Amino acid sequence: MPGKGISKEREDYIKTIYHLQQDESPVRTTTIARAMKVEPASVTGVIKRLAELGYLDHQPYKGVSLTELGEKIALEVIRHHRLIELYLIEALGYEWDEVHDEAERLEHAVSFKFIERIEKALGNPAIDPHGDPIPTQDGRIEPLTGHPLSQLAVGDTGQVARINDDDAELLRYLGSMGIRPGASIEVLAIAPFHGPIDLLIDHVRCALGPEAAANVFVELN
Repeated sequence: MPGKGISKEREDYIKTIYHLQQDESPVRTTTIARAMKVEPASVTGVIKRLAELGYLDHQPYKGVSLTELGEKIALEVIRHHRLIELYLIEALGYEWDEVHDEAERLEHAVSFKFIERIEKALGNPAIDPHGDPIPTQDGRIEPLTGHPLSQLAVGDTGQVARINDDDAELLRYLGSMGIRPGASIEVLAIAPFHGPIDLLIDHVRCALGPEAAANVFVELN
């Protein structure tokens, strides 16, 4: 298990804070509560305990940030999650929209040895099925890449780098249009007033709304 002696709930908090602090640091309690889908009052006690255990640096009235120890735990949980996702697809025939929730349940339970065996069986992969980097065994991770498709301009071209995997329905929708990591993409037109974006995806024309496009990240040519 990623953090020996750490509960699943605390690991989930540590992982969530890691993701949130990519955009906000220190991370506010209200932001954590919203991400965890709990009341802010419920977050306070967990944060206090994680800070006492050395996983968080808590600045009253400002927010929290992970310590080196906390980041190590977060990256190990993320490593488990992303390798499990890829294994479910490659070895067990899952679809890419089915693996997130399964990996959420399994990431806390599997051993280091099990994860090492999965990694070896998969050929030491660098990215998960949705294009996110997989942390290495020694706790290193490549930076996130790509620009949100919703922020691209007409004429921009590139390749889909990664896609947010939180929404299974969105993944099914994007997959039906061929929008997956590695697909080539060209912005043909953008309708005004938050209208759809006309695209070429691997030379096939389609349209995507800005809300969905915000979850697709493109590495520009």
